[in-house]
Amino acid sequence: MSKLSQDRLTECLETILKYSTDTKKRNFVETVELQIGLKNYDVARDKRFSGSVALPHICKPKINVLIIADQKHVYECEEKKMDFIDVDGLKAFKKNKKQIKKWANKFDALIASDSLIRQIPRIAGPQLNKMGKFPSPVSHDVALEDKISELQHTVKFTMKKVLCLGVAVGHVGLTIEELRENLTLAINTLIGLLKKGWQNIGSLNIKSSMGPVQRLY
Repeated sequence: MSKLSQDRLTECLETILKYSTDTKKRNFVETVELQIGLKNYDVARDKRFSGSVALPHICKPKINVLIIADQKHVYECEEKKMDFIDVDGLKAFKKNKKQIKKWANKFDALIASDSLIRQIPRIAGPQLNKMGKFPSPVSHDVALEDKISELQHTVKFTMKKVLCLGVAVGHVGLTIEELRENLTLAINTLIGLLKKGWQNIGSLNIKSSMGPVQRLY
């Protein structure tokens, strides 16, 4: 974070929170997004990076999750009234790319029983992986609520075919200090993934869902 001015970071966060809570308060909790512009990267030739980190404070307060469940998790989902699909439900798609894409896009994230993880590419084909929606594994030793909470704290950086990406790093219900902690860890993680570190950063902006962009770097 040495390249970033802490004063500028505080100023940006104050502006975002003031706009969202005073100037134009919405009837939902706005997400705070980090927008990254990359440079000195050849998307055709350079190796694409991918990495994730669990942030100290929830970055996605509302998340729509589906569980790809084995029989034991089916019982847990039914008991806790959670959305799920079993193996037979996946097989019903018959690897149809359009149907799988339409179905998966209804959810922010997918979770799968760890006993099923290796079967999913064989049953559903490569589509979920191509979409960046391949499910996170969950064992029976972890409560589904805890796994969902982990996803709410996790930010994922994935290099695609363009030189820009955006990730949720918090929401306007957090304090400036909480947002600062989330942003610091998220940016440090991103820098660690990049081939040339800060030399690959063209710009860093932050904004709330409906608010104006604030230039960080």
